[in-house]
Amino acid sequence: MTKDKSQHPAGPPDPAQPTPPPIEHGGALVEPAPEAVTRLESELGEARVQLAQSIDKYLRLAAEFENFKKRSVRERTELRARAQAELLERLVDALDDLARFAHVDPGQTDSKTMHDGIDMVDRKFWKALDTLGVVRLDQTGVPFDPNLHEAVTMQPATDAAQDHTVGAVLQPGYKMGDTLIRPARVVVLTWQDTVSTPTADS
Repeated sequence: MTKDKSQHPAGPPDPAQPTPPPIEHGGALVEPAPEAVTRLESELGEARVQLAQSIDKYLRLAAEFENFKKRSVRERTELRARAQAELLERLVDALDDLARFAHVDPGQTDSKTMHDGIDMVDRKFWKALDTLGVVRLDQTGVPFDPNLHEAVTMQPATDAAQDHTVGAVLQPGYKMGDTLIRPARVVVLTWQDTVSTPTADS
């Protein structure tokens, strides 16, 4: 009598097909169903694709940001160079006049001519600087401001209203717009009341 081969157990598992690891469920190890394995493999593949896309997006953004930084530095450099060129263009006329007066023979030029020439050069310089918003800080009698002034020394004030004010400017300061270029070096006045208050014994 022939034996039914279908009743015989299957042969050994194919080593080329990895056996899915068992899954713990309710305290017992349960072999995962083939459809669950397929679903997990599909989700793993999708996760790997999303990870690769995220890494690619990050690398592209990093490269774009690096290019942006280089472009910003280049644009700032070019802007600074243009601003310096425009400033020089405004000052060249005054510099030419200054050069001419620097080579004048003092023995053949009277003091008034020299004074008028220097005054003209000064006015030309300040006409150019005014257009740039440059302001000279050389006022006396104004309150001392540590944001604008550098106190070199202190002197006694002759009146209480002069306390903590600028008594003299030793070196003018300059600012352009809201930017301080150089603080003014000043003498600060301080008031000290020397009149003593009468006591009960006096």
